[in-house]
Amino acid sequence: MTLPASTGISDRGNDEVLVRVTDVSRTFDVSPPWLDRVLGGKPRALLRAVDGVSLEIRRGETLGLVGESGCGKSTVARLIVGLYQPTEGTIEIDGVVVAGKGADPAGRARVRRSTQMIFQDPYASLNPRWRVKDIVAEPLAVEANPGTKVEIDARVGVLLAQVGLAPADGSKYPHQFSGGQRQRISIARALATEPRFLVCDEPTSALDVSVQAQVLNLMRDLQRRLDLTYLFISHNLAVVHHIADRVGVMYLGRIVELAPTAQLFASPRHPYTRMLLDAVPDLAMTGERRVAVAGEVPNPLEPPSGCTFHPRCPLADDRCRREVPKLHASGAGRVACHADEEGRLPARTIPIAVA
Repeated sequence: MTLPASTGISDRGNDEVLVRVTDVSRTFDVSPPWLDRVLGGKPRALLRAVDGVSLEIRRGETLGLVGESGCGKSTVARLIVGLYQPTEGTIEIDGVVVAGKGADPAGRARVRRSTQMIFQDPYASLNPRWRVKDIVAEPLAVEANPGTKVEIDARVGVLLAQVGLAPADGSKYPHQFSGGQRQRISIARALATEPRFLVCDEPTSALDVSVQAQVLNLMRDLQRRLDLTYLFISHNLAVVHHIADRVGVMYLGRIVELAPTAQLFASPRHPYTRMLLDAVPDLAMTGERRVAVAGEVPNPLEPPSGCTFHPRCPLADDRCRREVPKLHASGAGRVACHADEEGRLPARTIPIAVA
């Protein structure tokens, strides 16, 4: 799939922060049942799925979030929309603290209406027993004055037309649509409350490549027309390169690099980011030696000391093994890497063209 690069946040001309995540962590208790622990002498097991994540999303931009499975991307998404509560840290949306210390319950109810989520599997997120018009209209039921049935039906017809479907499709059931059409229905439902911020958790990963491009183009068109802000989570670097203004790279619950899309793909500053990009197929590198992503992701229940990437990093030294790197400025972005901070990161000689 060959897609044009993102235009970048500078094209939008808006530096106002809509979403601010500050030192957010989330710990899950994954201990065996109490009786098993007593009889087997097993200790409690705590999984730190998100570990001190801080990021900002400006109004009107798309922030991409990438990383291997299990790195905490989807947990961050669920924390932001309120499906999980943070163990530590705060989440602020549109100037209102919605989670963490100092949360404003009254403001949270107002802000939550303007925050919606698009899920990975469009069929699993749609009620198979409901007609499409009822699915799309469901978010309107929480409004104080949802309107008459005629007004709601008219609103549903407008929403379906916005995503490229016919108003008459509202009388059908989800199983009567293709995967791409189902995702359009999910997008229409997300737009029902006129949100300003959408969390997109791998919204195209379950779709065919050609359909992915159609849905991505639809999302970019809606963003321009409705002034939407996206948090876009994906494994597909080509998709992120196409749609994101900035990209955050996660590893074992932490942000290891956060930079404008053009900088991150042309000059990545973290060894993990470079390994991810080196794994992208590229016809221009046919016959060239490629550096595979070495090793396996460590057990998140027993993360390595210091930089959690050091067991897989070719540049790791003693400092990396004992000291957790902090995010520091690097170009127009930020990176958590001792090698970059100390000037030990070698220059990148082979650019990766994402296609």
